[in-house]
Formats: sequence, structure tokens, C-alpha cells
Amino acid sequence: MASRRYLTKSRFKLGMECPAKLFYTGKAGYANQSIDDSFLDALAEGGFQVGALAKQYFPDGHEIESLDYAEALAETAELLKHDSVVIYEAAIAVGNLFVRVDILVKSGNVIELYEVKAKSFKLGEDDFISSRGGIKAGWRPYLNDIAFQKHVVEKAFPEYRVNAHLVFADKNAVCPTDGLNQKFRVIKDEAGRKKVVVSEALSEDDLYPEMLCRLRVDGECDIVYQDQYEVGGNSLCFSGLVEYLAGQYEADIKIDAPVSNTCSGCEFVAGEVDLEVGLKSGFKECWEKQLGWSESDFECKTIFDVWSYRGKEKLLQQNRIKMDDIECEDIAPKPDGRLGISASERRWLQVEKYQTRDNTAWIDYSGLRDVMSTWEYPLHFIDFETTMVALPFNVGRHPYEGVAFQFSHHVVYEDGKVEHFGEYINSERGVFPNYDFIRELKSQLENDSGSIFRYADHENSFLNIIYRQLIEDKTDIPDREELCDFIKSITHSTGSVSKGWIGERDMIDMLEVVKRFYYDPRTNGSNSIKQVFPAMLNSSEYLQKKYSEPVYSSVDGTKSLNFKDWSWIQYKDGEVVDPYKLLPKMFNDISEKDHSIISSDDTVNNGGAALAAYGRMQFEEMSEYEMEEIKSALLKYCELDTMAMVMIYEGWKDFINRK
Repeated sequence: MASRRYLTKSRFKLGMECPAKLFYTGKAGYANQSIDDSFLDALAEGGFQVGALAKQYFPDGHEIESLDYAEALAETAELLKHDSVVIYEAAIAVGNLFVRVDILVKSGNVIELYEVKAKSFKLGEDDFISSRGGIKAGWRPYLNDIAFQKHVVEKAFPEYRVNAHLVFADKNAVCPTDGLNQKFRVIKDEAGRKKVVVSEALSEDDLYPEMLCRLRVDGECDIVYQDQYEVGGNSLCFSGLVEYLAGQYEADIKIDAPVSNTCSGCEFVAGEVDLEVGLKSGFKECWEKQLGWSESDFECKTIFDVWSYRGKEKLLQQNRIKMDDIECEDIAPKPDGRLGISASERRWLQVEKYQTRDNTAWIDYSGLRDVMSTWEYPLHFIDFETTMVALPFNVGRHPYEGVAFQFSHHVVYEDGKVEHFGEYINSERGVFPNYDFIRELKSQLENDSGSIFRYADHENSFLNIIYRQLIEDKTDIPDREELCDFIKSITHSTGSVSKGWIGERDMIDMLEVVKRFYYDPRTNGSNSIKQVFPAMLNSSEYLQKKYSEPVYSSVDGTKSLNFKDWSWIQYKDGEVVDPYKLLPKMFNDISEKDHSIISSDDTVNNGGAALAAYGRMQFEEMSEYEMEEIKSALLKYCELDTMAMVMIYEGWKDFINRK
């Protein structure tokens, strides 16, 4: 007998995002991009640890481990016969609704629900309710979630009073001991499911004062219940919405949803690889029905492809979806008085090039030349890999404090010589690396006055975080003043510090140079280095010629700390292959069977994968072999990040010289 099609927490969340998604979730034959999201996996591991810590504050609980609906429901029902009980992952169902409650506490005729979230909350600053009395958009998914759980439990147990709580990491809290996070290790069980094993060494000193805050949200749930929801052409109250979504899901009926901004992030899009293995696109099916599009229509760019465009809602209302439908007055391009093009001019440049099918790169030669003439050799290109750790490494630290665990540093000299000058990585478990990180960065950058480059705001923002950590740290740091002065010399202050500054070597943001002086239609409007870099390689004959050879093999060639006899230029179907796709896989010297036992991931080729890899090194049980393979992959990935910056610079220089 087939199990009942329940509307669960996760399915309700999908239905709130877009009701059409309910039809495609978990359905064989359809692509689902959210399944393999390594960044979400990394966040989930933080969630595992926060969830495991929360259970320590509700001791003597009973864990419902079974994934079988009937078994989990039966075990929960038996436990609820007790007058007082604590249950982890309690299973509650009523009709076609089903929830697993993170922590359920029953005492007499009162049931307390605790939903644990791997997110931080700052008491006294964060607030769920806006000045107009409604729920703030950023908190809406969390409150919808717990409101749904409370709704189900109240329907299942109408004779009980049900109170709802959200549990967050408390950003005001300080870690009571060293090594707390290492006492919550992530492992895989026999079925391949990740779970947290709590160390037997965990003590009362580790747990108090508490690192998590519990917030009762019954008032906020009432607001959720009182709101009206538009779905399937109907305006429904919350209970009506739940009933409708559950009924349509149980009957496996697709709910038609109009095209909206939500479509731009739809996970049911089939990529090239998905189509090759025969998976279908739910996104495509929706648009075929809503817009009447044929196969050729899907080859067109849409308004969702326009970079940082806020006028999409108006065009959607006018059923103007294709980029070809956009008119100049929709973008309203105008200069902003600065060198290069403004943001609105750049948006119109993207649209105009697409509409005229002009695939050539655009360069503001004179503006770029003027900017580059101010750069001082040797040029330093740096890139950081960082994370926010849910449970701090050391006593006195806060949840979700910034941790800088890796950097790469390339240098370009005035004669054109390129050198991977240095790097740093921390792979030691439970060690707060930030101060050693900044000491090593300082030692590599303080020997000359050459210009320093970053790509986007991340490096500047994170150095501000480390500056604040140094200032606020009560422990003895002998070189505190020197490190703070160094940070100030290569950054500008952000809003997180009290006294403003602009350093004499304030890092140059290559992203801003891209935005104002360079656009390649191959990027499809994106300014991410992951798009700009391969586009540059396809535009530059100079780079193709230089890097088609193994540049690291010659004594006089480019110096690398992680590559040998390596060529960055390879072609497929006449296009240069994205170098990030050429990064070597891990675990090449073991069998396929052993590989599946060791790891589900074999490549570190994006920021999310790097964050996940570091999280695994810190919190998962693994062999020394696996640790070294991941460390090597991280070093290669981060080196390519700064090498990409070097090649973009070299491409610009060649364009200007040839012009």
C-alpha cells in the first residue's frame, strides 16, 4: 500500500514560494537544482550542530529516528501518553498534514513547540514585526514554518494549549569554553545520512550560559493566520491555504501559478547535463502553459537576465517577458558623473547588444587606460575563503563570527612576470585562524607599496570584521596594534566600526572596474568573476596563446605553488572551457567503490564547495588521506581565483596596448 501524500513542512515551504513547485518536488523524471547545492549543504551542517546543541538544553528527550511515517507516528503517539515528556523530531499528523517538530515538550495539557534554525538573532536589535504591524519579509519563511507546525498540532490535539517558539543562535552570547564545536561531530550513518555525534566529554560548563535564544512567537503566528493569501485564483485565509495546498498535493494536481519574480530562481530548471540524462524541466512546462511559449521562445533571453534590474514587475504585468521586448525608456539610462558608464547605462548596453545580436566585448579604452595608469607595481591580487561558524571555536567568541581560513596571493611585476607569491590555509580542527591569517597576509604585503586588488567587497568587509575582533578581544595579543594598523592601511572602514578611515593602499575592487569599463555579452549580464573570467578568455587571443601552453613548466615562466605542467586553455565546440571545470578531481588514486565511501563530492570549484569542504574538515570524521585531498583541492581552487584576476588584468592590458 502506497504511503499517503502528506503536506509536510518542507512541501508547505515550497508551496508558499510558488504553489506550482508542489507538483514537481520529489517527482522522478524532473530536474531539481536544489538537491546538489553544496552551499546549502554547508549551511545544513551548521544547522545539524545548532540542532544538536539545542537538544542539550532540553535533556532526557526521546529521539524519533525512523523516517517511515507510520513508525514515527506510532512511536510519538506512545510517548505522548506520558503526562510530561520531551521528544526530538516528534511526528504529528492530522488528515493529509504531517510535521516533524524539532523539539516538543509536553507538560500536562500544554505542548511547547521549538523550531531550531541555523540563523543568528540579536536580542534588542532584531525584530519580526515591521513598523506597519506586518511581518518583515526576511522573517516570513521562519514564521510561516512554525505557524504551520502549530496549526497541525492544534488540529491534531484540540484539547491542548499549543505554544510556538523559534530557537536561534544568540549573537549576544559568548562561548563558555574552548573547543565547544568540536564536541558536535558530523558523521554518516550506515544509510548515508548525516547526523551529529555528541562527545561524551560535553559538560555543564560547555552548555551554560546558553548559546541559543528561545523566542515565543504565538503573537506572530496569529498575524500569519490572519493574513490573506492569493493562490490558484483564490484569496484564502491561512487554514484555507493549508487545506487547498494539501488537497492539491495529495491528489497530485498541479496548481497553476502566474509568471513572477519567483521564476528567476526556480530550482526545477533542467540544465544541459539534466537534459542529456533525460530529465524534464518543470520550469519550462509552467511557462509553456502560462505564456504559450514554443521551443524557440526558450532560446531567448528574458527580463530576468538583465543585470540588477528593478523594473521587472512592471514588465511582467504588461506580459513583456523577453529581453527583446524591453525599450530604452524602461531602463532610462543616464550618466552619473563618474568615469566610465553608470549602472543604468550598463543595463541598457546589455539589452542593446542582445537586441542587435552584437556578441563583441565592449571596452571603455580611454577610461580603463586612465584608471590602470594609476596602479603601482608590483600588483598584488588576493582572494579570501571565509565562513561563519555557528558554534564558535573558542571561549568568549560569538555564534556566527567570521572565520577567515584561507587566502591566495598572486603578484604581477612591471616586466609582466607572474608569480603565485603566497598562500595560507588553516586545516587544524577547532583553531580560530583569523589572527594568524592576518599576520601571514601582512608579511606578504608589507614589503612594497604596490597596488592591491580584490574582486568585490568581500575581502574589505572581512578585514573590517577581523579588525573589530582584534579591538574587542580581551586576551593578550602582543601585535594587536600592528595588525590593526596594517588592516587600516589596505582597507576602508565599513559601518561595523566606529571610527572611519580610508587606507593609503586601500584595495582596488576589480569588480567596480568591470562594471564601469568592460562588458562581454558572454557573461549574460553577470559581473561575477566566475562569468567574467571565461568570457575574457574567449575574447582574448593573447590569453589563449599564452595559457594554451603549460606555463608552469618553465623555470622562467609563471610560478605556482600548486600546479605543475598545467595548461589553462582547452577548447570544446570552438569555445574555451571554463578553467574552473578543469580543476583536478580529488581521490583519483582510489577505486570508485572506495570513493563513494569516502566522499559524495570530488571537486572544489566554487565558493560554496570551498565553504562546504572547510566545514567537512572541521566537523566531519574523516581519514588523514581525505583531509589532505580536500586541503590540496582548496589550495588549487583558491590559487585559480587569484590567477583569474591576473588573467583579467592581462587581458585588459593587451586590449589597451593593441588599441
